[in-house]
This record gives sequence, structure tokens and C-alpha cells, in this order.
Amino acid sequence: MGKVNILMADDDIEDLELIEEAILNIEPEAILHKFFNGHSAIEFLHAAPDDALPCLIILDYNMPELKGSEVLSYMLSKKRYATIPKIVLSTSNAYMHKHECINNGASEYIVKPDNMKELHGLAQKLLNYCEKAS
Repeated sequence: MGKVNILMADDDIEDLELIEEAILNIEPEAILHKFFNGHSAIEFLHAAPDDALPCLIILDYNMPELKGSEVLSYMLSKKRYATIPKIVLSTSNAYMHKHECINNGASEYIVKPDNMKELHGLAQKLLNYCEKAS
């Protein structure tokens, strides 16, 4: 697997750290760009050269300013993000949220795991997206 470069946006610092730790346990070389809101994530993507775009984008659904679905909507209008898998991780299992995110280009909508075993499985699943992309 090439360099794993992942963008994560979540306003819950603890969730960000847990997911990062789970990913790094499997892929210690992974680079995670962490943001606490959708605006910062979009600014990062906008500024990144094409060859430095992440192999995976992980968004929380409920964030201040820009929700995950709004970040997805922005990326949908830009061709350069079309091939990057986008995953929404949320505590919400609401059908409307899931439907909205999938319609806006999310590859998957996953409810955040509540234990370490599930978290490890999730990290592996997320890394598999990067393997497919490389």
C-alpha cells in the first residue's frame, strides 16, 4: 500500500483521536489530517495539490458551521474529488441523514462504534478504501 493520507473532520476531539489511534495501530505510516469543522477541511482540500489529495475523506455528520453532508455537497460540485471515497461517521442513525449523505456522494454512512473491537474493524474497513484507491 502506498502512503496512506486521510482527511478527517469531526468536532468531537475524542472521536477523532480514537479513530486515529485505531488506524495507526494497523497502518503506523498513515498520515491523518484532522479538522474540527467542515470549513477547515474544505480549505485544506482546496489548497492541496492534486498529487497530495487524501485517499479517503472521513466526515462527521453533525459539525458546527458546515455539516458533513454540506461538505459532501461542495465536493460533489468539484471534479477533482470525484474519485476519493467519502465516509460519513455519525452518532445518528437517522434514515434522513444517511439518505442525504449518500445522495451528496458519500460512499458509506457508518454509525460510530461504541467499543474498541468494533473500532478496530472500522479502522480496517476505512484503510481498505485507501488500498482500493491506490
